[in-house]
Amino acid sequence: MDDASQQPARGRVVLADDDVLLREGLASLCQRVGYEVVGQAGDATRLLDLVATHRPDLAIVDIRMPPDHSTEGLKAARTIRDRHPDTGILVLSAFVEVEEALELLASGRKIGYLLKSRVTVVDEFIEALERIHRGGSVVDPSLVQELFSVHRRDDPLSHLSAREKEVLALMAEGRSNAGIGRRLWVTEGTVEKHVRSILGKLHLTEDTDDHRRVLAVLTFLETH
Repeated sequence: MDDASQQPARGRVVLADDDVLLREGLASLCQRVGYEVVGQAGDATRLLDLVATHRPDLAIVDIRMPPDHSTEGLKAARTIRDRHPDTGILVLSAFVEVEEALELLASGRKIGYLLKSRVTVVDEFIEALERIHRGGSVVDPSLVQELFSVHRRDDPLSHLSAREKEVLALMAEGRSNAGIGRRLWVTEGTVEKHVRSILGKLHLTEDTDDHRRVLAVLTFLETH
């Protein structure tokens, strides 16, 4: 068996979280699956310095960091997006914060928002990193459900079937038609029919770009 150290890294990662145990755990997990962790930070200032120095492929950022534990991580993520648009960003949050998440996701491709509890599901966390690294977007399922729960009674979502709502939730997570089919145990062709029906009912233009599908769905859910 080849030594893992001889294999090329999947990508270079910078981590930022003031919880040292969580940060070290994430670093260990990233390294175990083939990423190179080039820096760790406990605050937003150090994070920005590391990103400027190392130009990583991915930055994993806690939404709340010192000194005020408000939205320092979110502000840092915006700065990274402005200064280093090629760096993918995954923001982690302890709670569903709809407004902050939607603002972040609207900032472009290679972006993601996950609850910290999702990190414990290792396969899903690694899948999220890979999706962002490839240029896609990632949305925590809890955010999707929160958006579903606040829509108005006259919202067109009420016209969707139960299966179409399942497909829409998976679309909003950033999954491809093939990925949705695997999750729901149906063929990709069946998913394509559901997607066409959903986009028609929601008056959204069909688009093959996964990120634009995410933004379209989230924008619709946010405004209804």
